Amino acid sequence: MTAPERSGTTAVDPAARPVPLGWLRAAAADRESLRSWTQVANDGIIATAGILQGFAGAGASDRTLITAAVTATIVGMLSVGGAEWAEAAAERDGQLTAAEEEAGEIARQPDVEHAEVVAYYQEKGLTLQLAREVADQLMAHDAIDAQLESEHGILEIMSRAETVRAGVGSALAYLLGAAIPLVVTVVVPAAIESWLILAAVFFSLIVTSIIGAFTGRMNLPRTLVRALTVGLGTMAISYLAGNLVF
Repeated sequence: MTAPERSGTTAVDPAARPVPLGWLRAAAADRESLRSWTQVANDGIIATAGILQGFAGAGASDRTLITAAVTATIVGMLSVGGAEWAEAAAERDGQLTAAEEEAGEIARQPDVEHAEVVAYYQEKGLTLQLAREVADQLMAHDAIDAQLESEHGILEIMSRAETVRAGVGSALAYLLGAAIPLVVTVVVPAAIESWLILAAVFFSLIVTSIIGAFTGRMNLPRTLVRALTVGLGTMAISYLAGNLVF
C-alpha cells in the first residue's frame, strides 16, 4: 500500500469496533458537527415550509400539498447529502494529492523538507534547538505526516468512510428539519395548515437557533433574529408568490 494511504492501515481490535451508527452518536457530541447539522436542519425546515406556503397560497389541495412536501424532502435530502459528500470527497482527494507530492519531495530532497519542518516549529515559538529535536523525531516517526501538518495543516487524511458519513449525516439532518412541516401537512387539514406550519417553523427555528448558538459559541439573540427573519420571510414571500402568480 502506498504511503498516502497508510492512515487506514491501523489495526483495530474487533472488541473495540464501534457499534452500528456509533459514528452518529460521536458526531452529535462534537460541537462542530452538531452546529453544521443544525444549519442543515434549518435549511430543511425553511425550504420545505416555503414550498408548502407557496402551494398553499395558490390554493392547492391536501393531496397536492402532501405530494409537494414529500418531493421537496426527498430532493432536498439527496441534494444536500450529495453536495456534502462531494465536498468531503474532493477534500480527501486534495489531501491524498498533497501526501503523494510530499512523499516525492522527501525522496528527492530530505534535508530541505526537514528544514521546512524545523522552520514551522520555530514560527510556532520553539527555539532552533528544540525545533530541530521535534523535527527529527517527527520525521523519523512519519515524515509524510510531519510535512502534511507543517505545510498543509493536515493532521490526518480523511478516510472514504468519513466522506460518506458527512453526506449521510447532512441528509439525515435535512430530513429531521423537513419532517416538521411535512408531518403538519400530513396530519392537519389544509384549512388550518398554513398557520400551524408557521407556528411549527417558528418554534423549531427557536430550538435550532439555541442549539446552533450554543455549539457555535455565537450570540443567541442575533442568531435567533437571523434565523426567524430568513425563515418567516421566506414563508411570507412564498405564500404571496403562490397567491399572486396562481
